[in-house]
Amino acid sequence: MKIEPTEKIWKNAKLIPWKDATVHVLTHGLHYGTGVFEGIRCYSTTKGPAIFRLKEHMERMHSSANAINLGLPYSVSELCRAAKETVKANKLDSCYIRPIAFFGVQGIGVNPLGYPVDVFIVAFSLGAYLGDDGMKNGIRVHTSSWHRVSSGTVPATAKACGNYLNGALAVMEAKLNGFDETIMLNELHMVAEGSGENIFMVKDGAILTPPLNAGILPGITRASVITLSKDMGYELREQNFARGELYLADELFFTGTAAEVTPIREVDRRPIGDGKPGPVTKSLQSKFLDIVHGSEPKYASWLDPVK
Repeated sequence: MKIEPTEKIWKNAKLIPWKDATVHVLTHGLHYGTGVFEGIRCYSTTKGPAIFRLKEHMERMHSSANAINLGLPYSVSELCRAAKETVKANKLDSCYIRPIAFFGVQGIGVNPLGYPVDVFIVAFSLGAYLGDDGMKNGIRVHTSSWHRVSSGTVPATAKACGNYLNGALAVMEAKLNGFDETIMLNELHMVAEGSGENIFMVKDGAILTPPLNAGILPGITRASVITLSKDMGYELREQNFARGELYLADELFFTGTAAEVTPIREVDRRPIGDGKPGPVTKSLQSKFLDIVHGSEPKYASWLDPVK
């Protein structure tokens, strides 16, 4: 998905021109993946632009940084203010926000302890991550031959840069085989997540999603949909399920900041349900989109106004 440049990027507490937001070729995070990041959405509402669960995202960024021994030089509240500042500086009504922090330049060794830490925040326009048609009619996915990284290998619950080579390999494999996205299994051959999304299954009226100890990212949108599901009267269970159970599902959908709530209509060339988004998925998707655009007062605390 092509990115249209905006005017300003936040770098280490200063707004700089887009073209100047560069890093040195010897940046440790570039060579070894020693960084953390977030994906956050800002939505247009009747009261102006508002950022969805901003504090929770910045809290997770701090948790991820702690997991890889990266000392973030800015507090959660400072990062929240910086995100709003970046949106305002670029005069954006709705956008995707990408904060990223990584070990910078000091040497060439694998050990980054003591290296400087750089922090950037970028904001730019972004439509439906998996396409408008995917949001409406569902996407086709592939079960990857690559397993999700295990928690005994890296801190899998951290949104760490290096972890995403795993997802990149999986989604490239899916694309080369003609699919829209991928589903990865964990080392126990249970369903984990997509390349950058959490997954939910609907079966016999209940909604299931893999637990955190399946080696998944603790998604902010995932947590929101869990809350919504319970509030809307659905039975929600966090439990493991196997690849074969996907084919027996009544409905499947992905969640994520970029993906929002995206229906899955087909897995490994097998239709899910009747091959189109089901009623549970559509009801959750509709409710979620109403919330992020400010139409549900009950969930107003999930939106942080920019102005």
